[in-house]
Amino acid sequence: MRRFLTPIIIIIALVIYSSIVVVQEGSRGIMMRFGKVQRDSDNKVKVYEPGLHLKLPILDSLTLLDARIQTLDGKADRFVTVEKKDLLVDSYVKWKISDFGRFYTATGGGDKNLAANLLQRKVGDRLRSEIGTRTIKDIVSGTRGELMEGAKKSLNSGEDSTAELGIEVVDVRIKQINLPDEVSSSIYQRMRAERDAVAREHRSQGKEKAAFIQADVDRKVTLITANANKTAQQLRGEGDAAAAKLYSAAFGQEPEFYSFVRSLKAYQTSFAGSDNMMLLKPDSDFFRFMQAPKK
Repeated sequence: MRRFLTPIIIIIALVIYSSIVVVQEGSRGIMMRFGKVQRDSDNKVKVYEPGLHLKLPILDSLTLLDARIQTLDGKADRFVTVEKKDLLVDSYVKWKISDFGRFYTATGGGDKNLAANLLQRKVGDRLRSEIGTRTIKDIVSGTRGELMEGAKKSLNSGEDSTAELGIEVVDVRIKQINLPDEVSSSIYQRMRAERDAVAREHRSQGKEKAAFIQADVDRKVTLITANANKTAQQLRGEGDAAAAKLYSAAFGQEPEFYSFVRSLKAYQTSFAGSDNMMLLKPDSDFFRFMQAPKK
């Protein structure tokens, strides 16, 4: 009898073990029976909260869904502003499941990849709508916060909201905004042309001011030089007059000495060159001071 009791106990234990399922904290469960989703009396998908639950062995299977906040980090996409300018916008979305039954049916049994694709499509449409009503300046430095808040609000309560997927969008964030390469090139060329034009204008104004300053300086230098020359000539004339007066007074007292000095200057001037030649009589008055004194 004991030989048959042990296998029966083991079978009963296995049946009990396979009849108990555990839903971990942070998850929700959807029970399938014969491949169909179990529903409650209101024909809504029955959602199993965290804890222990019973199921029929072999007939029932439990699918777990993540109830935590999740991140959808897609690749950068191209958007068009109100100015018809292209932008590459890199964004991410924080979301969670708000209706597990609807999420399960809308995503083909809780397929995360399908859910991500559907959500990414809706997020792209909302961002495209929000960006399409703003300029590049508003998006980059102005109303980016309003843009993200508007996209979040539209995703949760708009006509094509994520509620039909059983998803609630917690946050929408724009990580980075770039210009496409072809647009960046044209913008940089235009900016360079504008800066070159400004630089040429500044250089032209600088040359004009430099010419004006140089002309003013030249005028002042000419005026100062003329005044200096005038003063110098005046002082030189006064000095020559004073010297002539002194010479006249001095030589008037000694006429013979004055004649001697003038003769010396004449000799110096006449014999300054090595090839000078003069034909004069020995008793010429020119050599009067070179002759021996008369006794």
